[in-house]
Amino acid sequence: MHNYILNYLPYKSSFLFVDNISALSEDGVTGNYTLKKDAFFYEDHFPGNPVTPGVIITEIMAQIGVVVLGIHLMLTGNADKNVAMNEGSFPLLTSTNVEFYKMVLPEEKVIVTSKKQYFRFGKLKCLIEMHNTANELVAKGTFAGVIKNAAPKQSVNE
Repeated sequence: MHNYILNYLPYKSSFLFVDNISALSEDGVTGNYTLKKDAFFYEDHFPGNPVTPGVIITEIMAQIGVVVLGIHLMLTGNADKNVAMNEGSFPLLTSTNVEFYKMVLPEEKVIVTSKKQYFRFGKLKCLIEMHNTANELVAKGTFAGVIKNAAPKQSVNE
């Protein structure tokens, strides 16, 4: 339904942690991701008993809850007029405050819901929760980020 937004995400292959966007508005987003059992981070975390690292849980929450919502706001014109998105744009996470409640295992599906607190001066701040398919709270936190534009590439002769 809202998966057109996935074409705008700057992540590829093994670092894209968004499967589906089920709800998207200027006030928030809901999406999900299923952890792949052969993901690179399970090999050594922990051998024989793989558990999703907290940094990956945080990244899933950030990609769905801040990046997807931020790009949506930029594309629909609901962003600060002084901030423009173009081919050189990329998201930067500026702060997180995350609490973890449950482990996430390989092949587990997680659902992320983000509610916008504000978007001004190019900064988006959201309250984000992650649940498992049993609707148990996995993690929650406050995330903030900005969309930055890459500096033009300079030639070697400059």
